[in-house]
Amino acid sequence: MRLARFGPPRQEKPALVDASGRMRDASALFADWSPDFFQSGGLGRLRALDPASLPLAPAGARRGPCVPRPGKVVCIGLNYSDHAAESGMAVPREPIVFLKASNAVVGPDDDILIPRGSEKTDWEVELGVVIGREARYLASPAESLRCIAGYCISNDVSERAFQLERGGQWTKGKSCDTFNPLGPWLVPPDEISDPAALDLRLWVNGQQRQNGNTRTMIFDVPFLIHYLSQFMTLEPGDVLSTGTPPGVGGGMKPPQFLRPGDVVELEIPGLGRQRSTCLPA
Repeated sequence: MRLARFGPPRQEKPALVDASGRMRDASALFADWSPDFFQSGGLGRLRALDPASLPLAPAGARRGPCVPRPGKVVCIGLNYSDHAAESGMAVPREPIVFLKASNAVVGPDDDILIPRGSEKTDWEVELGVVIGREARYLASPAESLRCIAGYCISNDVSERAFQLERGGQWTKGKSCDTFNPLGPWLVPPDEISDPAALDLRLWVNGQQRQNGNTRTMIFDVPFLIHYLSQFMTLEPGDVLSTGTPPGVGGGMKPPQFLRPGDVVELEIPGLGRQRSTCLPA
């Protein structure tokens, strides 16, 4: 089962993806893949549906983010041991946590806008986790598993000068408009055999830049959800972006960053593929 959304920005409709990869309009049955949908057990109701029984979405329809604008996007920095090494930073003893503005979330094929004055806009392929039920003071990482609605691709686009050279405040380097292409699909957790063994790949203009695997995560998904629940309540529809493997532009020698006209493609097997073109803001 793959959940998607289609239509103009802020007017998206919910869809299921059939066996041929075509989006099927589910809006006659569900308002959206909203927090209320997840909290009320909507995923269970979906399992009785055959996507092929739903009408096709219009040909060429824009693919929206796989969930509506989240209440919050919580991100984890330096969560891959090999990425920490390329960044010249020590492996964290506890997760590095920052927030990304929710209005940065866009569709998987939407344009990435290079901010005005930016010279260091970077790419980051990440495993995204959508929260399916409230997580507050969870007792253990094992309890986290019931709080996962599904997994998706998240591009944690980052402006390194804003992030590291303008007061060392990560959030403002992560929150520019369009800085979080999300999707194309949300896949429920029982359909991902092992989230700790997923390949993550990213290309810029057809040249592979990132080729990692979630097995090198320092803190895995259940640990992260349990950890975060001790500091904040994670709510249905929230997005957790779990860190990136090596190969970011800032870690190259010499560093390389995105420019208008560049095309960025991301892939996680089982979770689909993104393709964004960079344009000036």
